[in-house]
Amino acid sequence: MKERFAKLLLGEDMSGGGKGVSSALALSNAFTNLAAAVFGEQKRLEPMPPERKARWRKEIDWLLSVTDYVVEMVPTQQKAKDGSSMEIMTTRQRTDLHMNIPALRKLDNMLIDCLDNFKDQNEFYYVSKDADDADKDSSKRKNDDKWWLPTPKVPAEGLSDVARRFLQYQKDCMNQVLKAAMAINAQTLSEMEIPESYIESLPKNGRASLGDSIYRSITDDVFDPDQFLATMDMTSEHKILDLKNRIEASIVIWKRKMNQKDTKSAWGSAVSLEKRELFEERAETILILLKHRFPGLPQSSLDISKIQFNRDVGQAVLESYSRILESLAFTVLSRIEDVLHADHLTQNPSLAGRRSSVRNQVPKPEKCPTPREEVDKGGAETPGSMTLSDFMGWHGDQGDSDIKKDPLAATDDFYKDIDSGKPQKLPNVVTDKKVSYLETLGGMRSPTSRH
Repeated sequence: MKERFAKLLLGEDMSGGGKGVSSALALSNAFTNLAAAVFGEQKRLEPMPPERKARWRKEIDWLLSVTDYVVEMVPTQQKAKDGSSMEIMTTRQRTDLHMNIPALRKLDNMLIDCLDNFKDQNEFYYVSKDADDADKDSSKRKNDDKWWLPTPKVPAEGLSDVARRFLQYQKDCMNQVLKAAMAINAQTLSEMEIPESYIESLPKNGRASLGDSIYRSITDDVFDPDQFLATMDMTSEHKILDLKNRIEASIVIWKRKMNQKDTKSAWGSAVSLEKRELFEERAETILILLKHRFPGLPQSSLDISKIQFNRDVGQAVLESYSRILESLAFTVLSRIEDVLHADHLTQNPSLAGRRSSVRNQVPKPEKCPTPREEVDKGGAETPGSMTLSDFMGWHGDQGDSDIKKDPLAATDDFYKDIDSGKPQKLPNVVTDKKVSYLETLGGMRSPTSRH
């Protein structure tokens, strides 16, 4: 522990020359490194070894202990010995940490509990990459893009109904964890200050950032975000990330133009304020769709810049903790999808070849989970189940009511949509309040009436 905290205080500069990173960035790196060391690549659905679980919880407590001393002054009443009362100022944990740290701890426990629930399962098993030729051939159908992972195998007749319902329930739980972690991470990033170095690197108008084709699509009189994404080239992760970077840069530019509309500056704009707001709202919608359709996408240039230059220790803890939980939840969700996919192929062998070719054409389709928006309450297969919003005392819209309840039918529809070129319908993120992904950038808030 002394060695770890010494490195944090030195800012990872072992020379002691004061050239290390800030405390906020050192803490952010510590969370990331801990998750990589403890979890690594979660290759199987199995409980964590006891020693790794103990290390995870102990060291997470160490890192989170910093937030106990990030406080704010609040007024409170104090009674004197003579019975009189007076108002004094006392310290209390900062509001954003007081609200979100307990929520993140609950998400952490739900994730660990999900892995523990696979302790006694015996319905499926894994075939390593060193398996015999027959198993290798079957694994290629599913794992061409995940050749380093063991391939899940199910019985010849497929999973039992009990095992299938169990997997679907665990999938629903992980989807709730993923959505909540994404919401906290996005909100924290949106509240971070935009570094001056990032602003200086931007062009002076949105058209230069987006390019003529994308700019015309966003500023057209008729705009459909799903249709817009369907026309974009998203055949690789690099192209998707480049689109996200361009759109985020344009949002920052438009927000600065609106904020400085009355000043004589290079950021001034000849376009009306109303149109600028409309363009910004459309761009934010595209960002939300990209975030939900590709939850495993690397961080954008804006996010990286914010994390690198952030000096707020509390925001660094919230962002890094929610980010690693989001990544771990997505990984576990993907492993569950692999087993369900193997079960579906066992029941429908004729689909194996077609779906293998589809997976090679579409960039990482397993990153587009299509789970039910909430667990069936009162259903025979999941008695007493509750959503994350119920668990944490949140209230809000849980998603579209037309999502299919049958996981196999939903999976089949997903691939039918891919074959037909139809854009997939994306789930809504559950948050405790209605807020756009980049509602606040650098302290500049958009009008909230439209939200």
